[in-house]
Amino acid sequence: MKARRQDSDRGQALVEFSLTIIIFLVMMMGVVDFGRAIYQYNGVSQAAREIARVTSVHPGTNFTTSAGQSAETKAVIATQQALVPDLQVKSITCISITGAVISAGCLPGDYVRVGIVARYTPITPLLGLVGTWELFSSSTSAQLQ
Repeated sequence: MKARRQDSDRGQALVEFSLTIIIFLVMMMGVVDFGRAIYQYNGVSQAAREIARVTSVHPGTNFTTSAGQSAETKAVIATQQALVPDLQVKSITCISITGAVISAGCLPGDYVRVGIVARYTPITPLLGLVGTWELFSSSTSAQLQ
């Protein structure tokens, strides 16, 4: 009788373990997924800062052209797109000290505002049900004289 009871206890422990390991693994995948999302958002923020900095330092040969057309800015955008998956530059605009958008081109003393976005798709099945997340960041940098 004692041997039969030990066999049923082992079976019960196996069933309980199989039920709890599924919940534990889904929770762990969710933690890893949120960690990936935070890491990618940090990359998006850093990319916006870097593009704004380079655009303010290298505005191009002609101040009256639109911002972001210099070779240095294009090279940094290409580098950041290689580092951050699905990175897209939404806007590079010149703004005045009051925050008004300047459509005529950048002049010395103006600010450069960069807005970028990257899509993030979770790998966890339950988080994947909510769809793709858009990670947006913007940065403003002073134009050099």
